[in-house]
Amino acid sequence: MQTEPARDVLPDDPAGTDTGDSFPDDLRDHLSFEFEECAHELAGLVDDYAVDRERAGTILRLRLGISGDRPETLTRIGARLDFSRDRARQLHTKAAGELLRHTARAGRLPVPEYARRYPVGTRDSVLTRALLAETYATDTDIAVNDLSYLKLRLAGHTAADAKRIAGFVTQRIVGWRKKTNHLLSRLRADGTPAGPPPPWPNRIDWPTGSGSPAPLPTAPARTFDLDDDGRGWFYLHKPGRDIGFDSGLEARLLRLLDTDDRIHTFQEYPDAVGYRIDGEEYLHFPTVVAELTDGRRVLIDEQPLGHIGFHVNRMKCAAARARAHENGWGWLLWTGSSVGEPELAARRVPAGIENRLSELLAEGPARLPALRQLRADTGFDLLDLITLVIRHEWQWDRAPFRLAAG
Repeated sequence: MQTEPARDVLPDDPAGTDTGDSFPDDLRDHLSFEFEECAHELAGLVDDYAVDRERAGTILRLRLGISGDRPETLTRIGARLDFSRDRARQLHTKAAGELLRHTARAGRLPVPEYARRYPVGTRDSVLTRALLAETYATDTDIAVNDLSYLKLRLAGHTAADAKRIAGFVTQRIVGWRKKTNHLLSRLRADGTPAGPPPPWPNRIDWPTGSGSPAPLPTAPARTFDLDDDGRGWFYLHKPGRDIGFDSGLEARLLRLLDTDDRIHTFQEYPDAVGYRIDGEEYLHFPTVVAELTDGRRVLIDEQPLGHIGFHVNRMKCAAARARAHENGWGWLLWTGSSVGEPELAARRVPAGIENRLSELLAEGPARLPALRQLRADTGFDLLDLITLVIRHEWQWDRAPFRLAAG
């Protein structure tokens, strides 16, 4: 039996089922290049597998959130590809199994990056807590069972062990969700949920001009379907009704709004905002628009700190910010951390690191091996990379990894 790895493991239960709302205090403490290495490897495996199975590869990419986008629901995958939710589940399960067999035939199982992160022989409780922590930190609750199982299988765990541990993770997510539904949300909290309070005044990007802001919508722009294990709903006092959430991180934002005296009320998923990537049009649904007690309104989008640098999410932010200002609303990107866009703008990165990375990108797009070497030479961390991507408006495609200037 191997000893418990200290890396990326929390002492408390991030799903809150054992000790209340014991979420990670700050997502910045759980940023990891190692996790991005795993995502890069998974993308490569899916691309290899999908050469002759294009539809199956598309299903895996959508369901697993490989690009850094939030994992897609089975219902929406089915709608996009013109089949039912049950058929989407069947096809995803088949594709995941085929991916593992394809990887094994190629002699690439176990995948070293996954084997180091989720070592065979580690206690179930340790793996469960690590998987729960990264589920929360990466906002991937709705695909928690699929992702947990696949990560463990890629690490070399047997199918039976991976299924058992993934089941524990899913049960904890569902248990927290039920606790939120039936206990936490029915009573006014004595204080705000664990973690840093939202510093609304100094983070909000207000539009110029003095026109009257557009009113709050009276209904969500997005249809909410409770078809995945990580999803839930709870009653919130300010809106005076039940509201659905996709993840623990999103639920935490909604609870913060409901307990903040500066917030009068709010509406979830207030608008459908179009954005474009590689010539393709997509829709994004920002998380919530809140009305402050002074009558001003602010559009708030929740994205985990470690994901805000990805190109897909930068495009979403730009489109949502523009829509907010068109409506006379403020704009706020909520990261689940004490670090947001304003803090990143003011954050200092050693000049040597910034210069080396800028010089590297001046020669053309950088791939992961070049970044590994630069990290070995300079010791820069993931928050340094996120800071520089946002400051210089670089394009960071997550998986497979590609970083380009402009």
